[in-house]
Amino acid sequence: MQTVHAPRASTILYHFLKSRPVERSWLLPANICPIVPITFFKAGIPFRFVDISETSFHMDLAQVEKLIGTHEFGGMLYAHTYGDAYTPYEMFDRAKAVDEGFLVVDDRCLCIPRLEPEPTSKADVTLYSTGRAKVVDLNYGGYAFIQEGDYQSVQLPYNPHALEEIEKSYKECVNAGTRFQYQDGNWLATEGPLSNWEGYRRQVEQTMKASLDHRAMINAIYFRCLPEEMQLPAAYQTWRFNIRVRNQQKVLDAIFASELFASSHYPSLTGMGGEGEAPQAEKLASAVVNLFNDHNFDPSMAEKVCNVILENL
Repeated sequence: MQTVHAPRASTILYHFLKSRPVERSWLLPANICPIVPITFFKAGIPFRFVDISETSFHMDLAQVEKLIGTHEFGGMLYAHTYGDAYTPYEMFDRAKAVDEGFLVVDDRCLCIPRLEPEPTSKADVTLYSTGRAKVVDLNYGGYAFIQEGDYQSVQLPYNPHALEEIEKSYKECVNAGTRFQYQDGNWLATEGPLSNWEGYRRQVEQTMKASLDHRAMINAIYFRCLPEEMQLPAAYQTWRFNIRVRNQQKVLDAIFASELFASSHYPSLTGMGGEGEAPQAEKLASAVVNLFNDHNFDPSMAEKVCNVILENL
C-alpha cells in the first residue's frame, strides 16, 4: 500500500488516471463535485454519470453492478455524499470478481479523514482532501492510500488564474444546464509547499479535533432548532448540516438577505458532460440546503439562520 499526498486531491486522481490508463469509460456519480469530471477531461478519460439512490443519496449501486456486468466500463469513482462514511466494500469485491481489471476510486473528500489505510478494502485508491471547505480545512492538500501498482507523479505548469477561469466556466454551465466545453489549461497544481508525509499528517491531526468539536457545537443548534423531518440523517451532517425544503431558492435568498450564507451542493452534472440521466440527483439538488458548521459560523449565526429558515418555510 502506497501513501501519497499532493497539493490537491484532484492532483492525485489525475496522476492515478494517467498512470493506469484504461480504454473503457469510467462510472461517476451524477452528484459529484464538478472538479472530478474536469480532472477526467484533463486526463483524457471518458466517463458516464450514474444516478444516486433515492434512499441512500449515494451512487445507485444496483445500476452500477448492471453496468459493470456489461464489461463496457473500466472503473468507477464512488463518492460519499455529504461525507456519510458508509462504504460498499462487498460491492467493490464483486466488481473485482466480475472484472479483475476494473479500477475503483473510493472518494472520501467530504468525510472525516482517516490517517491509516484499511487493509481489507479492495479500492485501488482511497482519496481524502484537506482543501478549502473540507472537514479538515488546511486550505490545501490531499492524500490517498493506493494499492500496489503503477503510480507516477508528473510536474505540470500551473497558473492560479487558469483555475479561476475554469471554475467560473463550469459554474456558469451548471447553473445554465448547458454542456461544458473543456479546453485544457494550466489549472491543476501538481507542486506546492508541501511538508513530508509525517509533517502533513501532524497538521491534519492537530486541526481535526478542533474542527469536529466546533461542528458538533453548531450542529447541536441545528438539531434542536430545526424540524426533524427536514433534516437528513445524522450520518450526513458532519461536512455541513443538510436539510431539504420545498422552497429552496426562497430560503437561500432569505439567508443571504440576512447577511448570512448557505449553499445548495451538489447539482446533477448530467447536462454538463458525459452520458446518463439522473432524476434522483436532480430531485435532491432542487431541495437541499447546506448549512455551514465550520469556523466561519458561530453559535449566534447558527441560531439566526435557523430563525430565518423557520420564517420562510
